[in-house]
Amino acid sequence: MVTQTLDCMGLRCPQPSLKVTIIASKMKQGDILEVVADCASFEKDMREWCVRARKNFLWVRDEGEGSKRVQIKF
Repeated sequence: MVTQTLDCMGLRCPQPSLKVTIIASKMKQGDILEVVADCASFEKDMREWCVRARKNFLWVRDEGEGSKRVQIKF
């Protein structure tokens, strides 16, 4: 199991979701992806992405100043 971090700070919707989609093809079952972003719809977008991709949305954490960090299990 590998944990990777993806920094999407400063990117606006739908860019964080697109970047997650690109990196998802390189992730293996059991890997963890942490994504941090400051887009207003980021949490909602990531939750919806996980449902569509059938991945596990593990948690979301407020990082302050409008940014959030989410963790997705593949």
